[in-house]
Amino acid sequence: MPSRGYVSQMGTDEVEPQLLPNRFADAVGSMSGGPDRDRCRCVGHSIATRPATVSFHGDRQDTEAPGWRHLLALIDEAAADGRTVFKPFVEMSALERRQIVTLPPTIAKLTAVTHLVLYGTNLVRIPPEIGAMTSLEIFEPYTSHRLHWYPYELTRCVRLADSTVSTRVLYGNFKFRPPFPALRPVTDAGDADFAALDPAVWGADAVRNCSVCGGPVDHELRQVWISCLVGTDVLPLLVNACSAACVAALPEPHRDYPPTPHTGGPDIAQPGSRY
Repeated sequence: MPSRGYVSQMGTDEVEPQLLPNRFADAVGSMSGGPDRDRCRCVGHSIATRPATVSFHGDRQDTEAPGWRHLLALIDEAAADGRTVFKPFVEMSALERRQIVTLPPTIAKLTAVTHLVLYGTNLVRIPPEIGAMTSLEIFEPYTSHRLHWYPYELTRCVRLADSTVSTRVLYGNFKFRPPFPALRPVTDAGDADFAALDPAVWGADAVRNCSVCGGPVDHELRQVWISCLVGTDVLPLLVNACSAACVAALPEPHRDYPPTPHTGGPDIAQPGSRY
């Protein structure tokens, strides 16, 4: 008698293999011309390999690079024609893709985009201007393995309902709980030029506006981490706040993550790994 569960309606014991579609088959640009990204093992890949401390990537964007100029042109084109799906890296060469470590602030013009694809990029940070993409519904930075965190301004995309993120590379991810970079809790304007910062220390080369209220950051800067559900993923979000009141106004973090906004570092208690 044939094994139960393995007989098809045609009466054979063979099971037809299920073919799963590749959702990102059209999200990959040309690979000619060399590697399109740098490799990263900042957070490790398991409990055994996670480091005791981590730091922000310090890469600075070369705004004279051909890839940067091409990306600016693609954004202008998308803003002009009002397209709803934006896959800029598909239209760039491998060399150009490797030159891009952040998105331009001009992404704020993409108010018609509902679906943003950043598959397999060399990005190390996303600017707060993404919060102006108010029509965004689907966000896919999948396999962009150097993106370990996101700006809190992403929560302003209130229509965002679906995301695909490489969870294992995130700070504080539930799979093996790597640490968060240590932040300075309060910095006065006299101690740092908020318009000219070191991204290896601050996560950005400038902080101009508060992540919470949107007002100017000119007297003091308060940086904290908070883990929140954005789309379908819990993301580590970097908050650049202008005051203690704005930090206090942050929502409750997602369950199973640090229960309050925090300043990172190796001493921050995290829940145990699920694995």
